[in-house]
Amino acid sequence: KSPFRKCSWCRTEMDQWYVNGDYLVLLVSVGIILPLSLLKNLGYLGYTSGLSLLCMVFFLIVVIIKKFQIPCPLPDIHDDNLTHSLNISHSSHSDNTSDEDTCKPKYFIVNSQTVYAVPIITFAFVCHPAILPMYDELKDRSRKKMQNVANVSFLAMFIMYLLAALFGYLTFNQHVGDELLHTYTKVYKFDVLLLIVRLAVLTAVTLTVPVVLFPIRTTVNHLLCPSKEFSWVRHTAITVFLLAGTNALVIFVPTIRDIFGFIGASAAAMLIFILPSAFYIRLVKKESMKSRQKIGALVFLVLGIVVMLGSMTLIILDWIKNATSDSGH
Repeated sequence: KSPFRKCSWCRTEMDQWYVNGDYLVLLVSVGIILPLSLLKNLGYLGYTSGLSLLCMVFFLIVVIIKKFQIPCPLPDIHDDNLTHSLNISHSSHSDNTSDEDTCKPKYFIVNSQTVYAVPIITFAFVCHPAILPMYDELKDRSRKKMQNVANVSFLAMFIMYLLAALFGYLTFNQHVGDELLHTYTKVYKFDVLLLIVRLAVLTAVTLTVPVVLFPIRTTVNHLLCPSKEFSWVRHTAITVFLLAGTNALVIFVPTIRDIFGFIGASAAAMLIFILPSAFYIRLVKKESMKSRQKIGALVFLVLGIVVMLGSMTLIILDWIKNATSDSGH
């Protein structure tokens, strides 16, 4: 039921273009992402990347603070839409579940959404395409220096992701939603701090896009015109084409979880598990297949294939199940 059904002024406001998220995506893409993406060198994006990192640190701090502000059990929520969005369902929780059980965190929860966890985590640590451009921008670059950059970056991101996920789950326990920030908005009708956090996360994501786009554009340029000199026309055309495709996915795909899940199970598994192991086994000739390094690479390769095939199969089955249930209703 729409809360604006009996309010003609509210309906008029909701029909305005400036409250449509699709227009906001287009405006941000054209006004912010496109100019940053058109920069010729990746080094100029170091400042925006630093700002993006600060935004995510702010997000983590607020998640930790809210853990100690939100009571457990959660306040009674009588709106059906809010209850549904908090993942409260009879299939996962019985009516006689006590408050103590509700507030007690569970270490392992297996349900239909578990299949998306591993691919999304895998996708979160895919940074391979940006390694070579970043190495090229380093001053006095060396293999050791690049390894230090990678170690610090991976460790920092791992700690941030781990703490955000841990405190987010401990805040809501079984009631945590697919999107953590949306779950907070179901408890707080209006909270200035949470609005600032959402703006910070949007800023971080927006400023990350040019960094990710840079190696993709470089790859496409080398594939299409490997021997030609730099051209601003070609540079701009590839950038606009890539952003247009990204905006189309953002506007027409209903949930980002499906994209992260499928790409994490396919491309991310290839980049993290399968291809590095296969390259090591194939290219390193000085070690026999019985060496510890080759055996470890082989185990990693098999693990990657199992993760990719298993995750993709379960995700597709989940899509079929959801489509069948939707058509039944």
